[in-house]
Amino acid sequence: MKKSRFTEEQIIGFLRQAEAGMPVKELCRQGGFSDSTFYKWRAKFGGMQATDAKLKRLLAEAHLDIHALKDVFRRKALAPQARREAAARMISVHHLSERRACRLVGLSRDSYRNPPVPSEATQRLSARIVEIAQVRRRFGYRRIHDLLRLDFPGVNHKRVYRLYNQAQLAVRKRKKAKRALSERVPLAVALASRVNEVWSMDFVSDSLANGRRIRCLTVADDFTHECVDIAADYGISGQYVTRLLDQAAMFRGYPVAVRTDNGPEFTSRAFIAWAQSHGVRHILIQPGRPMQNGYIESFNGKFRDECLNEHWFESLPQARSTIAAWRQDYNEVRPHSSLGRIPPAEFAQRHLSKNSPPPASGKEIK
Repeated sequence: MKKSRFTEEQIIGFLRQAEAGMPVKELCRQGGFSDSTFYKWRAKFGGMQATDAKLKRLLAEAHLDIHALKDVFRRKALAPQARREAAARMISVHHLSERRACRLVGLSRDSYRNPPVPSEATQRLSARIVEIAQVRRRFGYRRIHDLLRLDFPGVNHKRVYRLYNQAQLAVRKRKKAKRALSERVPLAVALASRVNEVWSMDFVSDSLANGRRIRCLTVADDFTHECVDIAADYGISGQYVTRLLDQAAMFRGYPVAVRTDNGPEFTSRAFIAWAQSHGVRHILIQPGRPMQNGYIESFNGKFRDECLNEHWFESLPQARSTIAAWRQDYNEVRPHSSLGRIPPAEFAQRHLSKNSPPPASGKEIK
C-alpha cells in the first residue's frame, strides 16, 4: 500500500484551512495535491482533531502488533532461534520494519542479523549424533549421550538434547494399549544379588522371508542383565534347552536358580532331570502371570525392537549371525539405565573385581 507524503496532522491542518474559508483550489495548489485527494481526506478525517488522528493511528498499530504476535507465537518462545524466526515472519508476512519486529519479539537487531554459526566441534558432534540415531533408531538422546561419552568426554546431556532436537530425531512414542486397572504383583521370590545367581529364560518367535517360523531361546542373568545366550532354530525341545545351558555353563558356570514359565520345554522330563542333576533350583512362575518373570520380558522387548523388527532374515544361518552380533553389542556396547548407564558386561566385570578376594601374600623367603 502506497504511503502518503503527508502526515495525518498535516492533512487535518489542510481541512481546517478549508473550513476557515480558504478556497479548495487555492489550498490544493499550495499544498501540491489534487481536488479528489482533498475530498477523500475530508471523507476520512472530517471533524477529527489532530489528537484523535494520532490516537487512531496508535490504536491501529497496536492492533497490528497484536495480530502479528498471535500469528507467529502459537506458544511462548524463549530460544533465540525461535525469536529470530518469528521476527523474520513478521517482516515478510506482516510487512513490519526490522526494528519494530525485533522489539515485539524481544530480540536485539544485532542478534537477528548475525545468527550463531556452529563451531567445527559442534558440527562433528551433531554428525555423530545423527549417525548413531540412524543405526540405533529406538535410542533416545540419553542413550546416545551414553555412547558419546567415550569419543566426546565431558559432553553435556543438555547439549546433546539440543542438537538431537535440531536434527528432528525424536523417537515416536508408542501408544500403549488401555488395560483394566489391577493390583501390581511383585516379582517372584529369589531376587538375584550376585552374578550367576538367577537366570531367566523365555522364547521369542519370528519368521524367515519364506514364511517359515523360527524360535529364539533367550537367557539373561537377572543381576547383571547380561544376555547369557540366544539360540535360534526351527524347533527347540527340552533336551535342546539343556544342551544350550550346559554349553553356556562351560564359560560362566551353572546358576543357582533358573526362572521360567510353564512351557512344555521347561516342564519336560529332560529339563527337570537336568536341574536336579546339577543342583539348580527351578522357579516356575504362576500360569498367566508373565510379570513375575519381568527381567526376561523386558529383555525380549528390547530384542524384538532392536534386532528382530529391524532385520529381514532370509535364512537360519543369517538369523543366527545377526542375532549373535546384536547379543555382543547388547552386552558390551549398549548402555543399560538400571546399571548406571554402562553396558552389562562392564557392570559384571566391576562387580566381580570388587567382590573378588584379595590375593594371598606369601611369606618372605630368607
